[in-house]
Amino acid sequence: MMPLTFASVGEVNIIKKIGGLPEVKKHLENLGFVVGGSVTVINAIGGNLIVNVKEARIAVSREMAQKIMI
Repeated sequence: MMPLTFASVGEVNIIKKIGGLPEVKKHLENLGFVVGGSVTVINAIGGNLIVNVKEARIAVSREMAQKIMI
């Protein structure tokens, strides 16, 4: 398991765990980051990521991405 920040651009990954405080987990779940779901990094800009999750493009800060384990 590793944080989403280490994912390669264009690689499809499966979310294994979401860390952080309950409100952070809920926020990420509402965006579509759920355990067992797939996530693809589209672009990485200064540590921040643009990802594809549930057919939507979402920008994720480096801090948030480190809480998403793949």
